[in-house]
Amino acid sequence: MSERSELAPEGRAAGLSGLTHIPYRYEPDATAAALQAEFAALEPGSETDRRVTIAGRLMLRRVQGKLAFGTLQDGTGRIQLFAPVQTTPRFDEFTSLSLGDWIGVSGSVMTTRRGELSVKVEDWTLLAEARRQFPDKWHGITDPDTRYRQRYVDLWVTDEARHTLLLRSKVVSAMRRFLEDRGFIEVETPVFHPIPGGATAKPFVTHHNALDMDVYLRIAPELYLKRLVVGGFEKVFEIGRVFRNEGLGYRWNPEFTMLELYQAYADYTDMMTLTEELIAHLAVELCGSTSLPYLGKTIELAPPWRRATMSDLIKEQIDTYVDLRTPIDELRRLCDEHGVPYEPTDGPGKLVLELYEKTTEPELWGPVFVMDYPQEVSPLARQHREKEGYVERFEPVIAGREIGNAFSELIDPDVQRANFEAQAARKAAGDEEAQPVDHDYVRALEYGLPPNGGLGIGIDRLVMLLANAPTIRDVILFPTLRPEQGGVT
Repeated sequence: MSERSELAPEGRAAGLSGLTHIPYRYEPDATAAALQAEFAALEPGSETDRRVTIAGRLMLRRVQGKLAFGTLQDGTGRIQLFAPVQTTPRFDEFTSLSLGDWIGVSGSVMTTRRGELSVKVEDWTLLAEARRQFPDKWHGITDPDTRYRQRYVDLWVTDEARHTLLLRSKVVSAMRRFLEDRGFIEVETPVFHPIPGGATAKPFVTHHNALDMDVYLRIAPELYLKRLVVGGFEKVFEIGRVFRNEGLGYRWNPEFTMLELYQAYADYTDMMTLTEELIAHLAVELCGSTSLPYLGKTIELAPPWRRATMSDLIKEQIDTYVDLRTPIDELRRLCDEHGVPYEPTDGPGKLVLELYEKTTEPELWGPVFVMDYPQEVSPLARQHREKEGYVERFEPVIAGREIGNAFSELIDPDVQRANFEAQAARKAAGDEEAQPVDHDYVRALEYGLPPNGGLGIGIDRLVMLLANAPTIRDVILFPTLRPEQGGVT
């Protein structure tokens, strides 16, 4: 059983007037998880001479006359507090603590007659008051919006949230080790860009007062990372936030975390191998298997993954083969038939892509590498060595969503300039997601960019898969939310 105190700051201050002095520091010498591991074999009803000091939040409490029990939770787990009136200083004040209060406790390690590992409360200190009523540990926060908005509470009362967000940290750490073991070096490139580029998306814009110029929050680090390949960094990666001024959804957040890497002398087939090996490695290291549950189904991530062209996958879904040779009127008719919106100025490449994204991608459980995109929609990728009008590009798709993007990178400065100019024309015609001409990047290419492969992976979507999380908000500590109605109360 548990109790919850109704908190009124005035009554609280009066009731605990002797505890208003909070120490500036506190020094625990044990954690809940370490004690649970060390004393796992301790017999019921045993007392030890081991005295420890622990700290955390009081999450549950029950009082039985002159004996109180509590559950203290720290960053590693939970352990019971055993507080008899004979050994617990200020017993009445201890039993008046509110759920959520931070406390430090010193005492001997023991087990109750029922075998519950406990710390006997022989000294205790209030470290922080929970002046707002803390949710009951057993019921947690039932409103999803409140969970995401008040993550600082959700992490204490929702075990799944804590597990998922700890897993996210481990994913990033394991990803770094994987790449560093293969000779990649980690770098940091600018977040403020004078020219938005590296991906097709609408940027956020702000103003730099000292230089009196607009700058853009980066939508991708791509062009700066490829400048570093020009500069002689042959294997380079960055893990960082990117920003796209788009809507919210179960797999979209305006700011998200991206892994982006480039490898000299490689092409997009090398990036496929690297992708499947990286994700399979993460699944085994962090989840124990390449076979993972996701939303009631199973995903098998063991290499090799299926490789298929966009046109072949569209045919599997709508029973009609389309490619760049399909008459544009037929492509528009198919879009109309399948409820796929398009613009009158869209060329065949854009229409094929729109048809794929609306009819086919959501049905791909995968994993599958969707290969060979139209050049029209891929201004930074290198022309396909065998298929005119296409580029060597793929997206890895798992559970109906792309989790990355990769190319054999375009290295010809003349073709890159022409692609930028075509994008700039689209931008001038009203396409807010088209890219402008980046003259400095073209200049960098003129110094020579060797053949190379590039890969970007959305870390948030990858963690969704590994954590079996249905929405991107579950894997971001503080997702973007609409303002609270009526403000904070």
